[in-house]
Amino acid sequence: AFLLLPFQMSVLNFTSPAVSATNFVYNIVAIPSGVYRYLREGRMAWPLTYAMIIGTVPGVFVGYYIRVLYLPDPKAFKFFAGCVLLYIGIRLLYEITGKAVAENAQMKSLEKRFMERMRQIREEQGVRIAAGFPPEAVVKTASIGLKKIEYEFWGERFSFNTVAMFFLALIVGIIGGAYGIGGGAIIAPFCVAVFHLPVYTIAGAALMGTFLTSIAGVFFYSVIPAKGGVATSPDWLLGFLFGIGGFAGMYLGARFQKFVPQRFIKLMLGVVIVFLALRYIL
Repeated sequence: AFLLLPFQMSVLNFTSPAVSATNFVYNIVAIPSGVYRYLREGRMAWPLTYAMIIGTVPGVFVGYYIRVLYLPDPKAFKFFAGCVLLYIGIRLLYEITGKAVAENAQMKSLEKRFMERMRQIREEQGVRIAAGFPPEAVVKTASIGLKKIEYEFWGERFSFNTVAMFFLALIVGIIGGAYGIGGGAIIAPFCVAVFHLPVYTIAGAALMGTFLTSIAGVFFYSVIPAKGGVATSPDWLLGFLFGIGGFAGMYLGARFQKFVPQRFIKLMLGVVIVFLALRYIL
């Protein structure tokens, strides 16, 4: 969705606050296919999902008011969108540098074992692609508390501070509410870099959090009136049409993510996003 919004503004000339709401509609239509894959493969870290949702939903409410009161002008909003995109792009590119890789040595080791196991499965099944993960790759909740949440994945235990995750999700929700995204693309890098959580467990939680947050976003933009007659309700048809394509894309993305190296994904996305960001800022 964070890449779809620039397309709507630059190509379709859709620049009112309603474009943010339309982005949320896209998420609602497109995301369920991807979520289904993560649920089926046991990769949904539910405690992480809940921590994200509790913070992002009230954040989206605040983000809505920022969008309609302070960013209704297309020029100002494009600058804001460019800043968001620039952060995402730089973060992705940084994560493939030697320094970032060294900081995440544990994650690299986990990914290596993960990819080796996936290759072994593919070789055993010939040309067919493995439909799911081996039992040891399923996310299992270890403990849930107000101070810390722990879960297991691939024989390793991972944890994060509950309060810190809440405030991170709150800030992300504010940004996402104004931009028109659920915040998964913003919060996921923090989960990897700051909380040192494996990306294979973050993806499902971020996607589910984005889905539920987008429902709240559509509700706020559709129901809460804006001053000055500013259009905030989503373009349902446009959002639905985008969502149909995204529905198929997210299903395939969730299926093939485990077969594509993280470095390639981050490099490709990082370059595209930084290019778009600079076009809006400069």
